[in-house]
Amino acid sequence: MPHAEPPRPSFPSLLRREIADVFAGRESDRPWQLPFAIALAAGLPVLVGALIGQTGFGAIASIGAMTIVYLPRTRLDLRMVAVMSAACAMMACYALGQIGHVLPALRVPLIAAVALLVTMGCRYYRVGPPGPLFFVMTASIGAYASGTLAELPLHLGVFALGSLSAVCIAFFYSLHILRHRDPLPLGPAPDDLGVEVLAPAVIVAAFVGLSLALAELLGFDKPYWVPVSCIAVLQGATLRAVWLRQLQRIVGTLAGLGAVWGLMQLITEPWHLALAIALLTFCVETIIVRHYALAAVFITPLAILLAEASTLGQTSATPLIIARLADTVLGAMLGVAGGVCLHNERFCRWLARLIAKLAPRR
Repeated sequence: MPHAEPPRPSFPSLLRREIADVFAGRESDRPWQLPFAIALAAGLPVLVGALIGQTGFGAIASIGAMTIVYLPRTRLDLRMVAVMSAACAMMACYALGQIGHVLPALRVPLIAAVALLVTMGCRYYRVGPPGPLFFVMTASIGAYASGTLAELPLHLGVFALGSLSAVCIAFFYSLHILRHRDPLPLGPAPDDLGVEVLAPAVIVAAFVGLSLALAELLGFDKPYWVPVSCIAVLQGATLRAVWLRQLQRIVGTLAGLGAVWGLMQLITEPWHLALAIALLTFCVETIIVRHYALAAVFITPLAILLAEASTLGQTSATPLIIARLADTVLGAMLGVAGGVCLHNERFCRWLARLIAKLAPRR
């Protein structure tokens, strides 16, 4: 006798399940010292910039200091090699973004190229979250940063100082934490470069580039947040995780934009900006491993403060908030479309075979 099919869940029950998954949290063993070290690395450059009357330079150095998020849980020598390599990559991404600032016609291909290369590197070396996110964010902010052509080399030098300060903080943090926690071994290399590295990198680059191209075509003002939202959503490990991350990012951004409006009323002194960036960074790094939607509430004001530090107080908060919301929605939607391709094994294998045909023979 054939078994009866289980009844399909009703729409209200599906909706309740989606809402529960969006707001669900998870356990983490991340030590509090790591968020503190990252917050110190992010806040210190802005504080120094405030003290010398160069808050904009401090914000640029603070973006470079985000290098510290790529500190792995390995032994000390491998930790320092990884974080110094990340610092060099971050500097290169910012430099490429600045080329896009000088030559706007190259913005889309340059950001797509950055997404391609950093995704390949992160997948090959098994770099965990945030993966290629901060590299793409760095290039995107650099592409839309204010400043003249003559100022761009100075900005890159300031950015490099921020990255180097993060490397120093990472070293002293590692000396401390390795006395209390055993390092983890290195992960294995990918078995199939085509399917695990090359095809996903091409898909990510295509959708990141498409997201920025659409934003430019639609006339978005400084749409640096569109490719960032797109690649953030693509970080989901499964298609369902991609879908949930899109919902979490939109919900978190909505709440975060309200926080932006409040912070822009409260930040009246340069040192207020340094304190806000340090506190927001600590909150993000403490919460993101436990609850992505809640972390997005803090990610949004943090990124906006870093990118808009030089113009804070000179423009109204409302147009900025509306622009960033539109950026988030467009980027998240294209991230879901990219996730459909990224998590389709048949499509990835076909793309890997196509790449193999195009690659030069040995």
